[in-house]
Amino acid sequence: MRFKNLEVWKTSARLSADIYKGLADLKDYGFKDQITRSGLSIPSNIAEGEERDSLKEAIRFLNIAKGSAAELSTQIYIGMDIGYISKPDGNDWQQRVSLISQQLGALIKNKKGRLKEG
Repeated sequence: MRFKNLEVWKTSARLSADIYKGLADLKDYGFKDQITRSGLSIPSNIAEGEERDSLKEAIRFLNIAKGSAAELSTQIYIGMDIGYISKPDGNDWQQRVSLISQQLGALIKNKKGRLKEG
């Protein structure tokens, strides 16, 4: 399970767990379900991609994870705006999502380079 060695997987898994904990008492189950799903999708897709046999498939799943990070960022922003997420938690989560997105971009670029090499 080589994905467990990736910092981006560790960071995204921790963030997902923190979102679940931070929203445990939220009564808007639709919002809570959506934001926890997008948060959980990031480390899940990283793991799935890293366990695939081909670089092309790995890149596809990393791109899905990057898309989920954008979705999560949007939901955090909205959650803060409507008062579901505190400013300190929301700002922390946004910083972590931004880092995750950057890390995913670098990992995708690296794998694309390896794919071109051959």
